[in-house]
Amino acid sequence: MPGESPGAFELRGDLTVAGQTVPLRLGGRAWGELNAARDNAVLVCHHYTGTMRAAGEQPDGTPGWWDALIGPGRALDTDRFYVTCLNTPGNVQVRDPEVVTTGPATPHPDGQPWGERFPAWTMADLHGAQCGLLRSLGAPHWHAVVGPSFGGMQALQWAARTPALAPRVAAVVSSPVAGPVLRGVFGPLLHAAAQGDPDAALHETLRLITFFGLGADGMDLLFRDTDVDAYLRTRTATADLSHVLDIGRAVQTHDLLEVAPLDDLCRRWREQGTRLLSVNVRGDQFFPAAEMRDFAAQTQAAGVAHTHLEFDSPRGHLGGLTDTAAFEDALRDLMDTAPLPPALDAAEVRHV
Repeated sequence: MPGESPGAFELRGDLTVAGQTVPLRLGGRAWGELNAARDNAVLVCHHYTGTMRAAGEQPDGTPGWWDALIGPGRALDTDRFYVTCLNTPGNVQVRDPEVVTTGPATPHPDGQPWGERFPAWTMADLHGAQCGLLRSLGAPHWHAVVGPSFGGMQALQWAARTPALAPRVAAVVSSPVAGPVLRGVFGPLLHAAAQGDPDAALHETLRLITFFGLGADGMDLLFRDTDVDAYLRTRTATADLSHVLDIGRAVQTHDLLEVAPLDDLCRRWREQGTRLLSVNVRGDQFFPAAEMRDFAAQTQAAGVAHTHLEFDSPRGHLGGLTDTAAFEDALRDLMDTAPLPPALDAAEVRHV
């Protein structure tokens, strides 16, 4: 893959779930340079329908989904940090020729698509795959792990599972748990929309994701003079229904309190000097701000260095991608915090 796009790379390894091993290929992008100590690497985790194109120019000429935050002099300063973004398994945009991922629609070793044979991986499995990227860099730990939405869930999993490897964590428009909106409303609606003809079902699942992502105000703002279905047709060109459902299932395995009780999490974070930043949009249709607000209040009361911000956006949940000025300074402050106690080498850390 190197040479196809600036900073492109590919991670290969095995994904083992419930005794089944899958040969894994995940594509990524990187910006900046790894320093001699290899301690300036930052992992940016993408959102539900996102890809490794967090910065730079996308094929349609638009900027990467967090381009305003990644680059020289920006919050994720590529003159200082080696910023990486890795596709997840089951990436929704699997039909984009530049998006390398392994999932239900990609070939099994027998040449046929994995389909229903693809194992039901969890957030823990995703964390394990991302640990492979850290090892491949020869880095002692990440400088920070950050991301919006599903990416924020991934960042929080790093904080909970291996805090020594993620001393700074930023979770934007996310939550410590896949709460009742995701499990009791969005999940069932997603599966209902996925019934029938696969092409029509893909269109309808993306319609549902778009509505939850923007809310009523955001839909009105973006589509008052634009055909929603025309927009959705552009999105279905690179998406696959089985991957939409695969990510939708995986996000529901996110629950920090299943990793460890809150008291234990807070103790680890105090001992490691972990710094947490959470940012939520009031009125978010995916992640009610109260889920993270209450969690932050508990961690702060337990002595954890946890900064929590909330803001309003007419784009609802997607304000976490578009309204980055609302939290850019807080993210910059997180990146600039003084060095924390030395982290253990990746090979010495017991994965929870």
